[in-house]
Amino acid sequence: MKVAVCVKQIPDPASDYSLDPDTHFLVRPNEQVLDDTDRYGVEVALQIADANEGSVTLVSMGPSGNLQGIRQALAMGADEAVLVDDDSLKGADSLTTAKVLAAAIGRGDYDLVIAGTESTDGYSGVVPQQVAAFLELPALTYATQIDVDGSTVSIRRQTAVGYDEVSASAPALVSVTAGVVEPRYPTFKGIMDAKKKPVETLTAADLDVEVTVGQAIASVEDAPAREAGEKVVDEGEAHLRIVAALEQAKVV
Repeated sequence: MKVAVCVKQIPDPASDYSLDPDTHFLVRPNEQVLDDTDRYGVEVALQIADANEGSVTLVSMGPSGNLQGIRQALAMGADEAVLVDDDSLKGADSLTTAKVLAAAIGRGDYDLVIAGTESTDGYSGVVPQQVAAFLELPALTYATQIDVDGSTVSIRRQTAVGYDEVSASAPALVSVTAGVVEPRYPTFKGIMDAKKKPVETLTAADLDVEVTVGQAIASVEDAPAREAGEKVVDEGEAHLRIVAALEQAKVV
């Protein structure tokens, strides 16, 4: 079974970040890490591939940098990576991102596409569904458990009150939630092997994708500093002040 996994390199959340003074877009450093939510997707893909004598291909869009994030996923056990790195995609919205990822995935004959629910530097939460639409695949979303039996893919889809049981025939796309599995840590051997695994770099033109990036950020302002709250000295009637505040907020 051939499995493709959508992954993303992002700036290390533990490091300081900066914005481009002209475009106000996030400046992506040369050193980026694998988005933590994608580690769950990679682990799911590896387990499915191991159980079905398959392979795992990483598919990503964004600046290559030093490939630290991609190498992290390869060190976990993925076989290869396809990275779309194109300056014309800077500032791409979710729809453009999905179109590019779908074009890259469409070059391979994959039985299953795995993705996280959303990236931690974007939080749009719609890219997996859009990729599925472009590929004309069923989208099994918010999976907390996934099972593959022959050509049938079944999941438990997380809901506000529990879960739904959903199935579809492969090929299909599945987006997984954090906690669906426990991601493995790369071994020393895996880290060394990752340096030798193939990483194919493409542009939008290579994929014959017409790019229209229309996002623009007019201005960015610092959030206002938090103001001090009102201090009430309780002399036996502080409860009245609490009731008055709740009435003013129209919650009682």
